[in-house]
Amino acid sequence: MARLSTLGARLYRGETAYDFVGKRKFWYAISVLLVIVSLTGLGVRGLFLGVEFQGGAVYNTPDSSSLTVEEAREVVRETVDQEARVQTVGDSGALRIQVTDLETEQSDVTRAAIADAAGVPVEQVDAELVGPSWGEQMTEKAFQGMIIFMVLVCVYLAITFEWRMSLAAMVALLFDLIITIGVYALAGFEVTPGTVVGLLTILSYSIYDTVVVFDKAQEKTADLEKQSRFTYGELSNQAVNATIVRSMNTSITGALPVAALLFIGTGLLGGGMLKDIALPLLVGLIAGTYSSLFIAVPVVVDFKLRDPAIRGHERNVLAKRAERGGSAPSPAAGQPKSGLPGQGGEDRTEEEADAAAHAAATGQVTVERRQPVSRGRNRGRPSGKRR
Repeated sequence: MARLSTLGARLYRGETAYDFVGKRKFWYAISVLLVIVSLTGLGVRGLFLGVEFQGGAVYNTPDSSSLTVEEAREVVRETVDQEARVQTVGDSGALRIQVTDLETEQSDVTRAAIADAAGVPVEQVDAELVGPSWGEQMTEKAFQGMIIFMVLVCVYLAITFEWRMSLAAMVALLFDLIITIGVYALAGFEVTPGTVVGLLTILSYSIYDTVVVFDKAQEKTADLEKQSRFTYGELSNQAVNATIVRSMNTSITGALPVAALLFIGTGLLGGGMLKDIALPLLVGLIAGTYSSLFIAVPVVVDFKLRDPAIRGHERNVLAKRAERGGSAPSPAAGQPKSGLPGQGGEDRTEEEADAAAHAAATGQVTVERRQPVSRGRNRGRPSGKRR
């Protein structure tokens, strides 16, 4: 833990770094591959929508029931010729049986058959019938909620930051959404109203994490035109490295209680609303952290490089860097302070240029001591040994 804490402090101070922006094409390829896998799983296997979205019936057997999962499926298959989704509830032996596309008469017949197979009275088998029209309304409302959420977020980010960051945030949000839905499709998890709540919650977290990085990037690049040492991409990379510790800490502290909820909801309670909410939260936490670091800011950099002013500044920085005979500074190099001699690209001494070139070539970064030596040190002290 001490080494991890030290690494986090060095990342924040700019003593070490990872080149997120410089290696963005590699991470773009990884992201595209993940999206393709998710969309393939969605197209091949599809989503298993719960009865709340499709309509149907849900039966709950009592704890005293001796009915097994396979026996329950066989009973439903013989009664209405449909496949049922059966889940155990806790360790008591109770079952939750879901059958889609059932009419009221079929629901009553199926309930009686389940009670007979379980050896319990019909009244002890709880039945809940959901009409298909209500399921269609649930699906429509879920899509409307997500669209409204993304539109409002897009407008807010465009006003607070700029339209390029707004579009980049939408790209990151779509990535999180596709990955989470793809995991559901590949794993065969049931999609319930709790799943929709979890998706909306995780999109909110992803936006929060992305906004933190965007705010730091805007702060780093505020005086871009006043210096000629770093390009826009290099300053944006410094912003990502300065916030990576916060992003990781937020993700870990958020994932621990979510994992506990998932364990309790699945292991002890046999599924239900806790699992439906915790599962997309856990998947989305991982995807949201990834997208805020490896997608959001790199996409902003690509958008900004389409601006002639940003491209011109980058050419100016690279030209002056070539005149000095130095290579690109290390990703861990600190941000220059405008107005101080020796900090801008044109005022750097030869020793500073050589040190930067050495750091870029070897990967070793030397951080200059910024604290000035006190002028009053050793004044008023008698010479000779102290007694």
